[in-house]
Amino acid sequence: MDQAAGTTIVEAASEELQEQFRRDVLAGLSQQQKVLPARWFYDRRGSELFEEITTLPEYYLTRTETGILAERCPTIASLAGKARAVVEFGAGSVAKTPILLDCMDASSYVPVDISGPFLRDSCERLQHRYPHLPILPIEADFTRPVDLPDIVLEEEVLGFFPGSTIGNLQPADAVDLLRVMRGTLGNGSMLLIGMDLIKDRQRLIAAYDDASGVTAQFNVNVARRINRELGGTIPIDRLSHKAVWNDRLARIEMHLEAVCDLSFEVCGERFIMDSGETIHTENSHKYTARSANGLLLAGGWDPLACYSDKDAFFAVILASAITPGVTA
Repeated sequence: MDQAAGTTIVEAASEELQEQFRRDVLAGLSQQQKVLPARWFYDRRGSELFEEITTLPEYYLTRTETGILAERCPTIASLAGKARAVVEFGAGSVAKTPILLDCMDASSYVPVDISGPFLRDSCERLQHRYPHLPILPIEADFTRPVDLPDIVLEEEVLGFFPGSTIGNLQPADAVDLLRVMRGTLGNGSMLLIGMDLIKDRQRLIAAYDDASGVTAQFNVNVARRINRELGGTIPIDRLSHKAVWNDRLARIEMHLEAVCDLSFEVCGERFIMDSGETIHTENSHKYTARSANGLLLAGGWDPLACYSDKDAFFAVILASAITPGVTA
């Protein structure tokens, strides 16, 4: 592909994502309980803030999952089989990726992420570490089918979905996403996925409301993005970060709460919020071993092995694609 054609495809993808962003924001703010899909957190600044969150002492998820991968990766590679193409959904900074690439002896690497500029920067750094590995980044919303490069379609594929990002989705939407991934990766594929486990309430809340306020900045940044990209007039200084544990639904919820009555515009449409009203910006569902397996099976994946840390804070699960018509 020549450079001009490649640039045109990237621009078209960016325009499509921007239109999805506009539609999602207007639809979400029009609901009685205002809501914003969590995937729109991740512009460049949002991605940078999230990477900062992963280093915070309260945020156990990243270091726990990284420890599991480092310890268990040889076993995972033996079970999955080496020399697979690795397709990572929501690649971000690709911080955990080298652990997997090293032990899998990957034939190629395809990171998929909604934040194109951040993704390209990450891949440039990764390419220096693996100069001979084909690295083929795709800027896309991976909740929809993704067209993989032809070179990948000719190989056995391992999907990689770390970080418990699956927990951001409602259960029905999580099942739909797993089915989309099943379709994207194809027959004979495998999936390595991270899922956060249920634990004590205070530890969970602290992970999403850290003492230094980085998560609060991350949450508010989505409003800043709306103002910048959609001509919004959201009064940032009148919104407060709020994290709560919903025990009935087994999830942490993040909200932006109005500290007083306010009104604002987005794309020329006017919205109002009463004091105490919230914009629901993120869910982070937590699982048991059984609920995690049930979710995977409903999404078209047969769990083969589950790896956890000594405190049972987090799980990394290897699953294989269920062949249509074959019971798992």
